[in-house]
Amino acid sequence: MWRSNTDKQQMPTAEQALPGREQAMPVTEPHRVTGLALTPPWPGQYQQALFGLGCFWGAERRFWQQPGVRVTAVGYAGGLTPNPTYEEVCSGLTGHNEVVLVVFDPAQTTYETLLKVFWESHDPTQGMRQGNDVGTQYRSGIYCFDAAQQQLATQSRAAYQHALDQAGLGRITTEILPAPVFYYAETYHQQYLDRHPNGYCGLGGTGVSCPVSAFG
Repeated sequence: MWRSNTDKQQMPTAEQALPGREQAMPVTEPHRVTGLALTPPWPGQYQQALFGLGCFWGAERRFWQQPGVRVTAVGYAGGLTPNPTYEEVCSGLTGHNEVVLVVFDPAQTTYETLLKVFWESHDPTQGMRQGNDVGTQYRSGIYCFDAAQQQLATQSRAAYQHALDQAGLGRITTEILPAPVFYYAETYHQQYLDRHPNGYCGLGGTGVSCPVSAFG
């Protein structure tokens, strides 16, 4: 029987965190939409981005629909437990965020464009939740693979905060961190809304546009 964090909006301590396991989650299928492999290596020109913006089902679909995106995968990142399961993440005792790995061709799209999609696809002011989805795994986060991404992410946060201020909305709670280890989620979560087109999608933005020109 799973233990559960009584306050799922509070990050667990190392002493509270579940132990996890050494064995990685098996990745058994290609991307259901593009037919490409979900795991590296990818062609040399491709770049990676990693975002958390609430339930990863709807978030992944939003990104695979973008021109220039070649592969998306859902998983867990930013916590303490190695190779967690979905049930463990939902217990609030891993500290992981539900995230989307985005593999894109920079000749066809840009990181700035993906940041605009990120900001406009959720409400980044809600802390450890998105709407009715409550818990640390639903927090807003940008996880950067290099210094250039870190700079653009930080600039975009400032630009979007200004836009939210103009609209009379709240303060951004999005964390911007170096990309942690990405643990693939179970196969049934991958491209979930392609498997279940009428399935749950918790995405809900603020309705405020993110001004790419202010940071791109």
